[in-house]
Amino acid sequence: MRTGWPPQAEQWKPSVTCLGLLCLLLLAGCGSKATPARTEAPEEIPEGMVWIPGGVARIGSERGFEDERPVFEATVSGFLLDVHPVTVAQFRQFVEATGYRTDAERFGNSAVYDPLTDRWMLKTGAVWHHPLGPDGPPAEDTHPVTHVSWYDASAYCAWAGKRLPSEVEWEYAARGAGKHRGPYPWGDHLDVDGRLGANIWRSPTPDGDDPDGYRLTSPVGAFGTTSLGLMDMVGNVWEWTADWYRSYTERHLPFTPGPGSEKVQRGGSFLCHAAFCHGYRVSARSHATPESSFFHVGFRCARDSNFR
Repeated sequence: MRTGWPPQAEQWKPSVTCLGLLCLLLLAGCGSKATPARTEAPEEIPEGMVWIPGGVARIGSERGFEDERPVFEATVSGFLLDVHPVTVAQFRQFVEATGYRTDAERFGNSAVYDPLTDRWMLKTGAVWHHPLGPDGPPAEDTHPVTHVSWYDASAYCAWAGKRLPSEVEWEYAARGAGKHRGPYPWGDHLDVDGRLGANIWRSPTPDGDDPDGYRLTSPVGAFGTTSLGLMDMVGNVWEWTADWYRSYTERHLPFTPGPGSEKVQRGGSFLCHAAFCHGYRVSARSHATPESSFFHVGFRCARDSNFR
């Protein structure tokens, strides 16, 4: 377990599990195997998505944390990926159309970090539409939806005719379809032409003012786009992926998830600080049990190239 402020998502694991739903969604979480890379784009790209051409990429980093090693080569077929994390407004459409209740709503609480006490808490009433609890302001429509579990994210993607990306697909896309080896989607340095490239934490203290202008989430796209036209691939919110968390050395071995198994999150968040977690690198990994929800974790969806 990594230490320091702010705590990583994996340091908070609510004890309630959803084994029945786990069985139903097991197939969706198994990740994707390498297939011959399709590079040509579909004739029509759905609104709000970007075509990621297939190819070969090196995944991981020899200079990162232990779980980012060893670096391996992966062949990725072309796929479609949401331009930005699913927003509050988009998630509201899903809820209004289906009557869906998130895990946080059913449990009655979700994980929120308190900078004044420097600790995580299960905040009663913290849900996707009120991320700081019922006594806080409502979530803003253009910001990424948070307080969604892996199950909630999977349900939304299925409703939208999509799926969660595998973590290899996620990193491949963040690397510009495998073209970049730098720690960030845009290269080797955090600033881009003198401007911060992502919504992260830059204050020297947990309760200080954040120089990027956002103490919490920011509107999607506020920090520009990558070479592929993607927004918020790092920073703003961690993003759920389809895969179960385990060592890269075991990635080709059979795996049977148990009650404590965890799903991979990618991209870092507004809480990440270079001195403590540096989770906004394209190779960085976090993880949590699939029923867990947090005020700094969201998701985006993917779709196979042969969609109808």
